Amino acid sequence: MQKVTLNVQGMSCGHCVKAVEGSVGKLEGVDQVNVKLDEALVEVSFNESQVSLDTIKETIEDQGYDVE
Repeated sequence: MQKVTLNVQGMSCGHCVKAVEGSVGKLEGVDQVNVKLDEALVEVSFNESQVSLDTIKETIEDQGYDVE
């Protein structure tokens, strides 16, 4: 299991948290997603043999947020 913390810009409310946690949480191989709205961070635990970090980043970007 790999754990990463991503800097995600553009999140501003509870809807943003639900959008990111919901979309990333549905990915095969993602174990846990935790959005820290006040810090603009997204912590993700995932199985790298099932899902790539690039796929996780693309999923967040597809929700309209910028991953740095």
